[in-house]
Amino acid sequence: MSALTCTTFYPLSTSETDASVAVVIVTFNSADALPALLDSLVDGLKGLDRFEIIVVDNDSKDGSAEIAEAHPLHPTVVRTGRNAGYAAAINIGSERSDANAHLLILNPDLRLYPNAVKPLIEDVATSKAGVVVPINYKEDGTIDPTLRREPSIITAWADAILGGKLAARLGVGEIVGELRHYDQRRPVQWATGSALLVTAKARKAVGAWDESFFLYSEEVDYQRRIREAGFEIVYEPRSKVMHASGGSGTGPRLFALLTANRIRYYRRHHGALRTSIFKLGVIIGHAARLWRGAPHRAALVSALMPGRSAAAFVESTRG
Repeated sequence: MSALTCTTFYPLSTSETDASVAVVIVTFNSADALPALLDSLVDGLKGLDRFEIIVVDNDSKDGSAEIAEAHPLHPTVVRTGRNAGYAAAINIGSERSDANAHLLILNPDLRLYPNAVKPLIEDVATSKAGVVVPINYKEDGTIDPTLRREPSIITAWADAILGGKLAARLGVGEIVGELRHYDQRRPVQWATGSALLVTAKARKAVGAWDESFFLYSEEVDYQRRIREAGFEIVYEPRSKVMHASGGSGTGPRLFALLTANRIRYYRRHHGALRTSIFKLGVIIGHAARLWRGAPHRAALVSALMPGRSAAAFVESTRG
């Protein structure tokens, strides 16, 4: 592993908030998206006294690490030398950061609105928050529904029978789709990992992210541990970001891994009977949608053999 050896704090403006923030960005062939995110950090971090930026590159082949090194913000760039996975890369970035800083984890395809981060910090100072998340917008200006319910038999079967979009609108699926839930600050069960501020206290209490998930469900697991440690997951809509891609990719291999990790996460916290019912709901949902093409076919195979499918994906990415 090689890295730049200097971690730089950049003064912004005088503010009542003096907490430091370590921004961790995980890249994997992210050259097309990364420059716009780095550019947006200048205005997005206004109002903070200190911050550091750490880009952890999972062996990109498109020059992502070089783009980060050449950017005027001069982030610390850590080259893992392999595709270590999302959770492992977050852990690497966390280890390189100031242990007393709040950790702001950002997907490379995000853009921060001006002053996006300060409301997250303000929320930390006045609540039991362990994680604070912003409102996400799509490129067309509509809300990207990133809030989630804890996976359950009800959500699995609702998504299978009704479809994810309808189940979300009716308030019974895993996705929190009712727009009224995005109007004001509120505690939530979990949110997608596109943008998460993890407080310094929560970092110390909960420890590292579970690297066995590699990609997908790692944020569900981490936020569950945050709640179990006595902290809240807080949604703060005063903080605004835009998700340029509108969410994670849905190619067959990624969809298969997402499905495998959904089942594995549920199994970790529930007995064999409940897991079988949950898994059956996932299987029926993808079987009913085989006509939609390869992603659902791959997900169905993955649901039937989740451990084998996940292992095969991870092995294929590490070449």
